Amino acid sequence: MFLQKLCETVCELLLEEGNIQPVSCPVTVCGDIHGQFYDLEELFRTGGQVPDTNYIFMGDFVDRGYYSLETLTRLLSLKAKWPHKITLLRGNHESRQITQVYGFYDECQNKYGNVNAWKYCCKVFDLLTIAAIIDDEVLCVHGDSWSMSPRGAGWLFGARVTHQFTETNNLKLICRAHQLVNEGIKYMFDGKLVTVWSAPNYCYRAGNVASILSFTSTNEKHAKLFDAVPEDKRGKPLHLNVQVTRVFLDNSRDSLLSRYLSKA
Repeated sequence: MFLQKLCETVCELLLEEGNIQPVSCPVTVCGDIHGQFYDLEELFRTGGQVPDTNYIFMGDFVDRGYYSLETLTRLLSLKAKWPHKITLLRGNHESRQITQVYGFYDECQNKYGNVNAWKYCCKVFDLLTIAAIIDDEVLCVHGDSWSMSPRGAGWLFGARVTHQFTETNNLKLICRAHQLVNEGIKYMFDGKLVTVWSAPNYCYRAGNVASILSFTSTNEKHAKLFDAVPEDKRGKPLHLNVQVTRVFLDNSRDSLLSRYLSKA
């Protein structure tokens, strides 16, 4: 199975990375994708293709969207081909527990007919980097953990903690994702923290725009906004059609993986 080989290849690469991976400018920082494959392609049209553009993706590649497998496959293929051009961080959805609730587990079963694909992907999730640091001055993480969140699934922190943390660690900025921002990007705490959201029209109904944040240097950055791909330009999610046979899905999935690996 191509997916198995791809996951094994990426696992070997991730074993060589640190929990906090150093990255140099220029680089483009991206937020949540959540299985919105066609919008991921729009992101690349907006920010540039790998290897011409270096990327940091701050987690939550899967769940909720229709195309989590395709989205993850695309990113892992790029990582396998150009490991130093793309950094993949772990989000809260890159876990066994969360993916069994929010769609990725079911998608793997529906598209492959068993849970093996999900297991291969979870091995990759286990090895994903927790954070990246750009030129020792900009910290990129999926989310954060300082005080109880009203969502019941994390912690909140404010300006005081942000200023203390950035001052103690000589940071100019913290980039994070995890939280929907209708305008695509939002600065807080005197510009010390920025939320980047890269899933436009989140869950195909939120109506938000998306953004990526491009760094020329740690002192020079600019956001690029983009909209969701129109519905009539998207493919139909085959796994939602019960008439599609497992054999067709298996063949089409392996064919898709082959094309990515040959093009990446």
